[in-house]
Amino acid sequence: MKKLFLLITLACFGLNGFSQTETNKENEPKPIIEFETTIHDFGTVYDGKPVQCDFIFINKGKVPLVLSNVQPGCGCTTPEWPREPIMPGQKGKITAIYNGGSYRGVFSKGITVQSNAANGSIQLTIKGKVEETPKAPQSPVKIDIGGGF
Repeated sequence: MKKLFLLITLACFGLNGFSQTETNKENEPKPIIEFETTIHDFGTVYDGKPVQCDFIFINKGKVPLVLSNVQPGCGCTTPEWPREPIMPGQKGKITAIYNGGSYRGVFSKGITVQSNAANGSIQLTIKGKVEETPKAPQSPVKIDIGGGF
């Protein structure tokens, strides 16, 4: 009986200690990532010509912000992001490069930003319409057959 009581007492203290550890982790300061905008509309772009835009953000928290991964939704989008910590109050940017190749039509692509920020992962979106690249107007060809008239 004493062993059972001791076991229950230790289990209660163990769980109580665990919950205090979790509470302490939740109270730790975290960075807050805030974007100027999370959607960029390219408007009309032309097939085979890559386009890019920058998503500007700021660390509104009190500790360094670390972007752990920036994942595009497909292979036609390539993100570039800072690998070094962004200090409190400092700005950073994520560059999104879209190359639809020979695709034509409306597109909307997501980019997931994962970080240590309190507000979790963020979804960025690029969109637009891809049209055929306009062809340069051709001037009429003059053929001089001679004759001197």
